[in-house]
Amino acid sequence: MSLLSPRRPHLNRCTVPLNPTVAPRLPRALAFAFAVSCVAALLAGLTGVSAARADDVDGISGTPSDGTGPDIRSRFSYQIAPGQHLDDAYLVRNTGTTAQVMTVFATDAFNTDDGGYGLLDTDAAPADAGNWVTFAGGAKKVQIPLAPGTSQVIPFSVDLPADAAPGDHAAGIVTSVTSPNGQILVDRRVATRLYVRVPGALQPALTISGLTATYHPALNPFAGSTTLKYTLTNNGNVALGANTVVGLRTYFGIGASGLVRSTVAELLPHSKRVVTVSVPGVAQLGYLNPYVSLIPTVEKDAMNPGPLRSVNRDAFLFVMPWWLLIIVLIAAAVWLFIRLRRVRDQRNAAAWIEHMEAEARRRALEEKELVDASTPGDKH
Repeated sequence: MSLLSPRRPHLNRCTVPLNPTVAPRLPRALAFAFAVSCVAALLAGLTGVSAARADDVDGISGTPSDGTGPDIRSRFSYQIAPGQHLDDAYLVRNTGTTAQVMTVFATDAFNTDDGGYGLLDTDAAPADAGNWVTFAGGAKKVQIPLAPGTSQVIPFSVDLPADAAPGDHAAGIVTSVTSPNGQILVDRRVATRLYVRVPGALQPALTISGLTATYHPALNPFAGSTTLKYTLTNNGNVALGANTVVGLRTYFGIGASGLVRSTVAELLPHSKRVVTVSVPGVAQLGYLNPYVSLIPTVEKDAMNPGPLRSVNRDAFLFVMPWWLLIIVLIAAAVWLFIRLRRVRDQRNAAAWIEHMEAEARRRALEEKELVDASTPGDKH
């Protein structure tokens, strides 16, 4: 784009004297002022262009549809037998201020490392439920040009293969828009979850493995903390979350801490997640018995898989009770001091008694000698 906009023809007439040293002072001042005004006008024009570009907004949205508009569903949830066919609809909307070409497709889902609901990259080929979805004419992808503020309902079909395994299969309907951002292309996507439950032997099963506990002492021996780390695995074929309770016990099953309650987000079949929980307020009691108890859950819009079995795991942890050891050492030192003091006192008392007895004998002897000396002896 030319810096001199055709909508401002006066900018083309901005001139500055080529030899200002020979120009009179007044014309030179006028020329300088006119040049400054030209530059200001040019900068204002550029600012206007930048502002216009900054005001442009690219926005997309997608939601389940009843065929004419959006419906109340937050996700697609189906129960379909192998070999069956199902029709549904998806509504996409351009919520931005620029015209956009939206690519709509389905792909497989997986759990991300942080427990989120992830979907394969736009160019990755799905192999499970995402591969069961097709659009008009059997297409795997459709491109929908939409003007700002407009929307379109996109019909799609779900066809299950005859060998589909029982249980939950997770995918997503994705709306993707690719746009340049400098020298790179940015793929902006929104998606709606899609679950297909294939009837058969449902096995809702969460397991806990690799439970470890680490104690963290504090200056206050009754205010330490314990970190529990374990692996939660969905070994079944039903998507499950969990409500967990973590705590510690000590001798005779007495509670050694408060309870830490938390929620584990939905875990897809055959997925696993490492969970870390910190339990505060744990005293140095020597023997500690950390434990994890969980109850599997299903999301509000998910289908009920039947009875869910709770899971419990515990571990053993020995924490040196330094405070108790210090108390024992102090008590032992006091006892030893008292004992030594008592032995010394007894020894001193015995020595004193012996001294007093010797002194008494000495005095008695002296008195006897005095008496004998004062008594006249027999004379013949």
